[in-house]
Amino acid sequence: MTELRCAAAATVQCAGVPIAALSRQEAAELVVQVALDVAGSSAGRGMDVHLCNAYTLALADDQAPLLDLLRHASLNFPDGMSVVWANRLRHRDTDLPGERVYGPDLFLDVMDIARTAGLRHYLLGATPDVVGSLRNELVQRFPGVEIVGAESPPFRPLTCDELAAQDDRVRGSGAHIVWVGLGTPKQDWECARLAGSLPVVCVAVGAAFDFVAGNKAQAPQWMQHNGLEWAYRLGSEPRRLWKRYLFGNARFVWAAARRRD
Repeated sequence: MTELRCAAAATVQCAGVPIAALSRQEAAELVVQVALDVAGSSAGRGMDVHLCNAYTLALADDQAPLLDLLRHASLNFPDGMSVVWANRLRHRDTDLPGERVYGPDLFLDVMDIARTAGLRHYLLGATPDVVGSLRNELVQRFPGVEIVGAESPPFRPLTCDELAAQDDRVRGSGAHIVWVGLGTPKQDWECARLAGSLPVVCVAVGAAFDFVAGNKAQAPQWMQHNGLEWAYRLGSEPRRLWKRYLFGNARFVWAAARRRD
């Protein structure tokens, strides 16, 4: 993982993880600025950005290596309303934003800002059909956006040779931002690995690829704003997600209440 941290973002602790105290707009602007800074640096390594919701932090509470990864990440954003509420409850003496930094919103906001900043993007994740549709959608929605690479890795651990070849493709593309949609926590590990190897900003955006590509429907805005997106997704994919939300939500509440460091 990269040891570079973003000094521009004040943080508060949630379930033992430092979470940036930024609004949606501030987060997007910071990612663009960080990408520009990394592009102009001679450090030879990048920065990793993670979108933390209740499930991510519940996993980190259960998995010490993941907790350590997030504690040393360059940036962690509050992806879920439950994280926002927990932070505002725990840190009452701090003026914190009342909105989350939702992965799909951050993805689209940065795409919009970055096209006038000369930044180039690489898409890594999902299936070949989804990543192809996503690329087409972004080009149509944001004229002038530079998508310099898009690939869907196999749904298995990659060999050392495969990882090296993937890194060479990213490096050769000239990308400034790599968007990683491989599912939690796989995408978080990959973002940290890439950022430690290449001078790029890697952002773990979860299901943003599926949502923006139109492969999966998003929860209605009223459910998102009231912290009920999990219920919508559970109803859409009960077999895959029931354990995540039944046990993960409870584990998050316990971790947020218990961990103070």
